Amino acid sequence: MRSLIFGGAGSGKSEYAERLACQLGHDGQLIYLATMSARDSESLARIQKHRLQRAGKGFTTVERPGGLAQLQLPCDNVVLLEDLSNLVANELFLEGQESKMALQKMRDGIAHLELQTRHLIVVGNDLFSDGVTYDAGTQEYLYILAQLQSWLAGRFDQVIEVVCGLPVFWKGAGV
Repeated sequence: MRSLIFGGAGSGKSEYAERLACQLGHDGQLIYLATMSARDSESLARIQKHRLQRAGKGFTTVERPGGLAQLQLPCDNVVLLEDLSNLVANELFLEGQESKMALQKMRDGIAHLELQTRHLIVVGNDLFSDGVTYDAGTQEYLYILAQLQSWLAGRFDQVIEVVCGLPVFWKGAGV
């Protein structure tokens, strides 16, 4: 099964994605594919929070801020990709990729992951609901993120929005 889980900041989407991964991974390896790049104290604190949150749940963590198409994982496992916002930021800003190339690179990388997994869970974000107009660079980032999430929603089995810790199924049935 392939699931896209999204929600706003603090919505509980990461916790929900981890619970889903644990439910699906009872007989296989759980891989937490972490995309955040530790660049400052705030990102280090978020990384530590997520590590503590998944401690004792059986995840093997693979730190991978980009380049998913080159990643080789053991087959027939459950992979939780956390999260698209970091992946897009890394590909656009840290790697300095042109938007269309970065988008295609991420699509290729996720398609590559699909071939290696029994279940793939990807965490995304609620987009364009804040009513704020951003500078051109941020607008480009949000547009690429929206395109990637729309592409995933079209091809994945489940699309789940998490609101206040509760799942809202937009596509596919509950587990």
